[in-house]
Parts: sequence; C-alpha cells; structure tokens
Amino acid sequence: MSIEELEDLRYPIGKFDFPKSYAKQDIENGIHTICHFPQVLRESVQYLSDDQLNTPYRPDGWTVRQLVHHLADSHMNSYIRFKWTLTEDEPTIKAYNEKDWAELSEAKHDAIEPSLLLLTALHLKWTKILNNLSEADMHKAFVHPQNGRKIKLYENIELYAWHCNHHLAHIMNLVERMKWNNS
Repeated sequence: MSIEELEDLRYPIGKFDFPKSYAKQDIENGIHTICHFPQVLRESVQYLSDDQLNTPYRPDGWTVRQLVHHLADSHMNSYIRFKWTLTEDEPTIKAYNEKDWAELSEAKHDAIEPSLLLLTALHLKWTKILNNLSEADMHKAFVHPQNGRKIKLYENIELYAWHCNHHLAHIMNLVERMKWNNS
C-alpha cells in the first residue's frame, strides 16, 4: 500500500484546519453534526459482528471497537473542556494520552454498547450547552497544555464536528471496503 493510500485511510475526510474566523452557519452545521452523531454512529455499527468490530480500519490502526470507545473518551473530555471554559477564565485543560487509553483492556475487548449509550446521553447534554452559547461564549478559549494554543469554543465545535465525521468515515469506508453491508 502506498503512502498516499495509507494517508487516505488515516484521514478519509482530510486533516482538520482550524477556522480562520467565526461563521454562524458553520457553527450551526457543527452543532447539528454533534447532535445527531450518536444515532448515525449506532446505525453504522449495530449489525457488525465481534470479528468485524475487532478489525482495524487501516493497517496499524485502531479497531472499530477501539474507535467507538475512543469516541466516548474523547467526547467526554471535550464536553468537560466546554464546561471549564464557560466557568473559568482561559483554563489550561488536562490533556490525555488517547493512544494509551485505546490500548486499555476495556477499549480493546469490552462491548461497545456502554460507549454508545454514553455518547447518546453525553451528546444530549453537550448539544443543550452548545445551543445556548452566546456570541461572547463562542470566543471564550481554553489553553491546550501540549502546545499552549488557545482554542476558542467556536473552533472546538468545528473540531469535534470534524472528529465525528472523521471517525465515522473510518468505519463506513472499512464497511464498504470489506463489503460487509452486502452480507
């Protein structure tokens, strides 16, 4: 497999670029994506067997099972970052090692249903917060400790809408490549 093919598997919708400015329509689209993501994810994985869930989406990549658990972990962290940012002045958030979390036993072996349920509840609460952000709230920021970058809430909405679509594309592309939807 060529380097380009591996990059296409790794970034099926392209890499994320932070928006240069705040655009209300982009935020509305991002919130819509975040709101509906748990249902779309559930529909994409509900009929997969254990063997299929244990299939990596690319060579040396995570399995579908690890992706689903990663989504719950990542989105919990993002939700908390929103709450910190809304209640503190430019908080420095706590980073986590997503690769190590994905190697924990529960991420590699446990059923995905608890993570799907968690995502459903979490996204209901998260969407409620997102729909009630003021214009001033959109420009509040947190500091990422690994690079010192200040990330505004409107940027984080777009990042996590991308994150939803990014990992959904991993799963859907794998299902298509393996022809699992035809069985």
